[in-house]
Amino acid sequence: MASILDEYEDSLYRSASVQQSRASVGIPHSGYVNARLEKETPIFNKQRIDFAPPEKINSLVVSSNQLCMSLGKDTLLRIDLGKPDEPNQVEVGRKDEAKVYKMFLDHTGSHLLIALNTSECLYLNRSVQKVRALSRWKGHLIESVGWNKFLGSETNTGPILVGTAQGQIYEAEISVSEGSLFSTNPDQYFRQVYTLEEESGPAPVCCLEIERGIEGKFFIIATTRKRLFQFVGKMPEGTEQQGFSSIFAMHADHLPSFREFPASFGFSEIAFYTPKLRSNPRSFAWMMGNGVLYGTLDYSRPDSILSDERVWVYPSDIDITVNKPISIVLTQFHFLLLLPDRVKAVCTLNGQVVFQDLFLEKFGLLTRMIKDPTVQQIWIHTEKVVFRYHVQRESRDVWKMYMNMNKFDLAKEYCKDRPECLDIVLAKEAEHCFQNKRYLDSAKCYALTQNYFEEIALKFIEAKQEEALMEFLIKKLSNLKPSEKTQTTLLTTWLTELYLNWLGILEGDPSQRNLYLDTREKFRTFLSSPKNKDCLFNNRASIYELLASHGDTEHMVYFAVIMQDYERVVAHHCQHDEYDEALNVLSRHRDEKLFYKFSPVLIQHIPKKVVDAWISMGSRLDARNLIPALVNYSQSASTQQINEAIRYMEFCVYQLEETQQAIHNYLLSLYALCRPDSLLSYLEQAGTNPNRIHYDLKYALRLCAEHGHNHACVHIYKVMELYEEAVDLALQVDVDLAKSCADLPEDDEELRKKLWLKIARHVVQEEKDVKKAMACLSSCALLKIEDVLPFFPDFVTIDHFKEAICNSLEDYNKHIEELKREMEEATQSAKRIREDIQEMRNKYGSVEPQEKCAACDFPLLNRPFYLFLCGHMFHYDCLLQAVFPNLPAYKQAKLEDLQKKLAATSQPSKSHHRPKDADTISLGKGQQSREQIKADIDDIVAAECVYCGELMIRSIDKPFIDPQKYEEEMQSWL
Repeated sequence: MASILDEYEDSLYRSASVQQSRASVGIPHSGYVNARLEKETPIFNKQRIDFAPPEKINSLVVSSNQLCMSLGKDTLLRIDLGKPDEPNQVEVGRKDEAKVYKMFLDHTGSHLLIALNTSECLYLNRSVQKVRALSRWKGHLIESVGWNKFLGSETNTGPILVGTAQGQIYEAEISVSEGSLFSTNPDQYFRQVYTLEEESGPAPVCCLEIERGIEGKFFIIATTRKRLFQFVGKMPEGTEQQGFSSIFAMHADHLPSFREFPASFGFSEIAFYTPKLRSNPRSFAWMMGNGVLYGTLDYSRPDSILSDERVWVYPSDIDITVNKPISIVLTQFHFLLLLPDRVKAVCTLNGQVVFQDLFLEKFGLLTRMIKDPTVQQIWIHTEKVVFRYHVQRESRDVWKMYMNMNKFDLAKEYCKDRPECLDIVLAKEAEHCFQNKRYLDSAKCYALTQNYFEEIALKFIEAKQEEALMEFLIKKLSNLKPSEKTQTTLLTTWLTELYLNWLGILEGDPSQRNLYLDTREKFRTFLSSPKNKDCLFNNRASIYELLASHGDTEHMVYFAVIMQDYERVVAHHCQHDEYDEALNVLSRHRDEKLFYKFSPVLIQHIPKKVVDAWISMGSRLDARNLIPALVNYSQSASTQQINEAIRYMEFCVYQLEETQQAIHNYLLSLYALCRPDSLLSYLEQAGTNPNRIHYDLKYALRLCAEHGHNHACVHIYKVMELYEEAVDLALQVDVDLAKSCADLPEDDEELRKKLWLKIARHVVQEEKDVKKAMACLSSCALLKIEDVLPFFPDFVTIDHFKEAICNSLEDYNKHIEELKREMEEATQSAKRIREDIQEMRNKYGSVEPQEKCAACDFPLLNRPFYLFLCGHMFHYDCLLQAVFPNLPAYKQAKLEDLQKKLAATSQPSKSHHRPKDADTISLGKGQQSREQIKADIDDIVAAECVYCGELMIRSIDKPFIDPQKYEEEMQSWL
């Protein structure tokens, strides 16, 4: 194991010198360079607003990017922060000494309430320019307003709650009519619903907040100087417009739930944080005498919305008797406290001051701090100056705080986009788990860090935590890139070794059976993982060696199956006499090569199942490659076992219709050895056409002769057309079989007669059966009694042949009579032909002098001519010209030869000194020759009329103009 670790260290950390150089300059082991190219901006970035008020600022409120401030005694300034260059100034219109006490702006930035120190209240809508007094509100000094965020609109506030300095809570509604804006009072109603009290009696209502939970439940939070009240109640759907009186009525007889703290500095203030894209606040911070009560809001709780509460005391430099906080604002992870000369930001996670901003004395004392919940901007003002804080990346250091609190999941959540911080968190979590002996969790975290591999591995080895080490290696392996092949190989090999060691330990302990099964399943999952497949395949030889060294044949087979190394699997089963399992593997994966290799072994033990498997493979197996296995098997097996070989060969021949000669020859040999009856059936089914027979005829003949299957040999002789040999052998078996062979050469009567003579001789000489010999004469018409008589011995009496001789004589007599009749018919036919010839010679036709040639249209009598029975008349040369092109080539050649001979006979003899008798003889012969030549020419030229005979019919598809002369003919017409 240590050697594998060393190899992995060398391959994975080849850049050790670089790592050391980093460590020497303070780079952490994580491997990340935590350098910043430019100074990081603070979380709370202050900006002074370029605004010089003409009068002192009394009050300032902002919501939904709408800012309103009270200047001096009688001026209101409204600014749409989206259009800061277009401020709107409104005069209050009061001539008395009344001053603005507080201002309240709803969540839409549409409704502005102005509380005066004379216990009066004014109202200004964003869409109008005139301030309107709320008459029903007169006589009450307004301390707080709870806006209705669920029913409010730009023209109607919906039911709202109003808290006074005397402790009363009123419900009111303000509505502005667009048609007659101030024709009626904007305040629809103003009625008291509850009074808040402390130990000393009614106390000012410092803050009011209305929130809606699930299932129509509403939560109302109200604070005094030392108490925080909660009013909880359900409002049926559709009754929200009726107000909140019903909720307060539930607490008429008993006090609502509240939290109380002893200290007080005369007032309190509560702030809420609402995340983006959410309508309900998620957390709260209540600034009171004892500190800041911070917690979250859980809307699913039945009686209290406040959850996870804790009190953060004020920093040590804040003395509430001298410089008590003025305002509080809550962000996601901080609350900001406004002091007369500074702002402090305290982290809500640990209560530590993370930011402090001191203001110069020239700006004056800080008066008020508020936050726009819509855009998350914080505003602070003095009587002279306005400041704005932008909150930027507030969560940047939250991960560190969560990490120090051992809340690692939250820490990872807030640094998931910063890998260098995430690595620190993971390392800290891994170390924390290791110290608390949670080794598996520690291994999972360590695998995700960039810490030195060898340090972590040795750490688990020293702690003797092999299971955790395996978990670390598995996770590390899953994080490697495909290009890191060396590291992958080493980790895979090491994990295999660890798994095998662990399985070996667990297998020997019966009490650890469940753990053994679970570990075995994990090991198999590791071996079959698609991610590890390539690595395991490339290094399968090493894995096989490891498995063999541990003697784990079970997993060796399992691994071989995964690697699709079925040859090894089958070989293993065969070595352990598990032949059925080996055949199952072959049948399942249907690899032809494996069938060829292992069939010789398997067929020796499970022949029937092997043949069944072969048959199931069908045409995928080449039976020729299985013949060696069958040959070895059949030589050492019994007849019953040979039947399995015959069964597969018959399947190949009859089902697969194999035509390979080797297959048919082998089946033939099996038939000859064990099934003689099937042999003849097979031969007859194969037919007698040598071109369609797939076995070797000579081999089959030799095989059948060796085993004494004469009947089969006769059939093969017949196929080979060796009829004499077939008859000779058949006579040794059966005369009827010999007779069937003798009739086969139908086209060769001489051979048939010879074969039947062999049969007759055998019957006479061997069987000495005269009657059977006479039966041969009736079976073959070619045999006569005189052909058979020489075979009989001299002592045989004529009585045996009397009938045959008489029949033969009668046949001869009939034949003679038939020949006489044919001769008489021939004589009469010759006589009639001679008469017809004589008659034709005497036949004539008349030709008028004006008759013309049908071809050239010239007078007919000018040249030699022909007259046909149809009436057409042609000159000799015209007829020859019309007939010659349509004659076959051989007749054209014959006609030219006859014309040359005729021309030769027309020339006079050059010899003038021959004797008279010789001349006469020569003339006679030449005259006779000339007439014969002319007759031959007439037979060719004048055989039929050129217009009425077959010649005209054959020329019907010929064009009128010769294609070769078409162009010439066409030009002649132009």
